[in-house]
Amino acid sequence: MEKTIEQNLEHIFSLLKEAKFLDAMNLYLHDNVILQEANGEPKSGKEFCVKFEEDFINNDLKEFVRYEVGNYAVNGNHSYYDAVMELKLNDGTTMLSEQIVATEWKDGKIFRERYYHA
Repeated sequence: MEKTIEQNLEHIFSLLKEAKFLDAMNLYLHDNVILQEANGEPKSGKEFCVKFEEDFINNDLKEFVRYEVGNYAVNGNHSYYDAVMELKLNDGTTMLSEQIVATEWKDGKIFRERYYHA
């Protein structure tokens, strides 16, 4: 039985709350994914995106503080949710990101995802 987008989201949320970012990416990113941070340059391809995140975790992340999800909605093959992510970085700063995540799904995987930050 194929999981619904809502079921996939709930699993992703549980992984992110436990700082299992790479697990979530490996399980749910489409091979041809495009990820975009706000107005930044889009990152393309699952392999590239996972490596980019892995480098950030290994080189910049000192401590995971929290990932909290508020509301979410699913409409067809699109989903939207709001979240707060807080990380302590090796340079001594704290990254606090309030975001809306807009996702397009394809074949049960994240095909396009954009993060709108405050």
